[in-house]
Amino acid sequence: MLIDKKIFYKNLIRLALPIALQSLMLAAVAAGDALMLGKVAQDEMTAVSLATQIQFVQNMFLGAITAAGAILGAQYWGKGDRRTLEDIFNIMLRFCMAVSVLFFLACEWMPEQLMHIFAKDDSLIAIGSSYLRVAGWSYLLTGISQCYLTMMKVSEHVRPGALISSCAVLLNIGLNAVFIFGLFGAPRMQARGAALATTISRVVELVLCVAISSGKSYIRPAFDRLIRPQGQTNRQLKADFRKQCLPLLGGSLCWGVGFTSYTAIMGHMGTDAAAANSVAAVARDLICCMCNGIGSAAGIMVGNELGAGRLDRGKAYGIKLRNLSFAIGFLSTALVLAATPLMVKMVILTDQAREYLTGMMVIMSVYMIGRCVNTVTINGVLDGGGDTLFDMYSLIVCMWLIAIPLAMAGAFLLHWSPLVVYACTCLDEVGKIPWVMLRFGKYKWVQDLTRKF
Repeated sequence: MLIDKKIFYKNLIRLALPIALQSLMLAAVAAGDALMLGKVAQDEMTAVSLATQIQFVQNMFLGAITAAGAILGAQYWGKGDRRTLEDIFNIMLRFCMAVSVLFFLACEWMPEQLMHIFAKDDSLIAIGSSYLRVAGWSYLLTGISQCYLTMMKVSEHVRPGALISSCAVLLNIGLNAVFIFGLFGAPRMQARGAALATTISRVVELVLCVAISSGKSYIRPAFDRLIRPQGQTNRQLKADFRKQCLPLLGGSLCWGVGFTSYTAIMGHMGTDAAAANSVAAVARDLICCMCNGIGSAAGIMVGNELGAGRLDRGKAYGIKLRNLSFAIGFLSTALVLAATPLMVKMVILTDQAREYLTGMMVIMSVYMIGRCVNTVTINGVLDGGGDTLFDMYSLIVCMWLIAIPLAMAGAFLLHWSPLVVYACTCLDEVGKIPWVMLRFGKYKWVQDLTRKF
């Protein structure tokens, strides 16, 4: 089916740019933490980078829940069913609030035990634990905000959502400087200052979400049905939600715990390798913003068309987006290589850590091709049509059966160089591209997930 390229690219840019900006703003917080704490001491920067892996794992749960809401929400928005969108909002809120409370309690009651997962150095554990005790309060609010932002994204309010995230991030970065360095008479809190800045910005973000969503055209939770959901409609919708959410959660946990395992492996190879990996992770997250934005836009665009019953157009959009993902991947490779000299000079590192960082950036440049193709194709197109099981399968095989065992063997048994171990952690994304293309070509994702309630 031929598509109107002008309309296609107009919708893609309208959706992808605000989402990419939102992703960039979130990555900028990690970059700000790393750069500012890197000016204080290498251990402060490394400890906070390791400690934030806890939030990374939490985001895997929240991401699966909100992604399921986005998949169903995009299709029901394409169908024009606002009441069902309110019920989807309620379901997301219940699950996200439960996850947020659990992570908050873990950070307050057992931060040292959590830090032991990622580091063996007593200094890093002490600094990271002090960070988690303060940052844990922000984890309590994150889930609620993400539900609001997800519903804005699927209901054609992408720009306000991006504006909210951008304001919260800019506030976070500004408060980072104040509390880390003790500006304007504030106490010089270093790592704990970064945590306090994050918590304050999350409070502001949630307030803005609730205030802006009070507008007439916005989808809001139906509080009368939030506490005591009833009826056959709600039971069927919850079943549909679980059908999408459980594979997404499995995939998110496979990817999230696997990625955290990569960090833990590098963290146990010495402070120089851990520091270089921390800076490389910041660079990776910043450059991935473009493919994250297009991946999210792909899911919404494909989902809207499929939910509206326009299956042929949804399929054509998916093919166009799949092809576009390769171009984004090669562009991201060039950006990584261009950014390498700047990243190496921006933070205080030992000579050995600086050497590791340079090598990691070169390896990452190849990894970015797979990351971009898989983000747009799997997390965008396939998920937009409800084909959520494949991501989990591919992660189990490529990450858990190949990349992680190789990295662990290289680090703890064969005593390979940190750069070789880092290369092992990048195998999964590049290696599964042929499998992804084969799955895409079966077109199981071309389906309408909506029901008549």
